[in-house]
Formats: sequence, structure tokens, C-alpha cells
Amino acid sequence: MKIALLSIGKTDNRLFKEIIDEYVKRLNYYIPFEDIYIPDIKNRKSISEVEQKNLEGDKLIKALELTDYIVLLDDKGKKFNSSGFANYIEKKMHTVPKRLVFIIGGPYGFSKSVYNIANEKISLSEMTFTHQMVRMIFTEQLYRAMTIINNEPYHHE
Repeated sequence: MKIALLSIGKTDNRLFKEIIDEYVKRLNYYIPFEDIYIPDIKNRKSISEVEQKNLEGDKLIKALELTDYIVLLDDKGKKFNSSGFANYIEKKMHTVPKRLVFIIGGPYGFSKSVYNIANEKISLSEMTFTHQMVRMIFTEQLYRAMTIINNEPYHHE
């Protein structure tokens, strides 16, 4: 199985990018991981929120494969602590045959079409973070989950 993080826009903040790159490097020790960026929609100020979500949704769907297991990172999704997320990932490692794809939507969330193809939703927090912060937090939590699964000393309860 592979894990992918698919998101709209790239990480512009150099410090976040360095941290994300470090965790991506660490993750690939445990499991094939890819960080996929979909370009931002151009001329966003001239279109409605719904149009923007639909255009982003179309781009996200085009980046997916038919066999992908799709998990939206959504504030209304299931919540986990770090150990619970590790258990979740471990179960998926045994049940998802090809690629487990986590998706971060655009600033207004996901289009209806993306919600319709999703297998499930999880939430990283009830708080709101920038998309760049979500990428960083997610990659760190995925790395933490891998160390928990492998009984390594990174995580402390």
C-alpha cells in the first residue's frame, strides 16, 4: 500500500516546506508516501465560492485513481488522538490494496462531487488551521503513527 496526501495549492512558507519535506523523508522509510499538490485556481477573485469548489473538485478527482481509498481531511470528520490514528492507519495498511489518499480541500472546503466519491472523513482538530499548517501537522501525525505502529520511542503517552 501507498499513502498520498493530495492538496490544493503549494506550500509557500519556506519553514513549513522544510518541516514537511523532513517528515516526508522520514515517512518513506516506513511506507511509500507521496505529497501531491494541485495548482491553485487562477482568477479566484472573479468566481464564486461554489464555482471555485467545483473547479478544485474537478482537479482533485482527475488526480485520483479508480482503486484509491479516499479520506477527506474535514472538520466534520471522525476525530482521533495520536494512538487512535495509528490504529486507524495500521488497519488501513491491511485492508486498502493500493493507495490510501488523504485530501485537503481548498479554502472553502470540498465540492459535492468530492464528498460523493470519498470513502470517509477524518478531522485533525476542531480548530481551524491554514492549509500549509494542515500539511505539516498531517505529515507529522502520519510519521508519529508509523513510529507508534513500529513501537519506536518518538511518541510518549
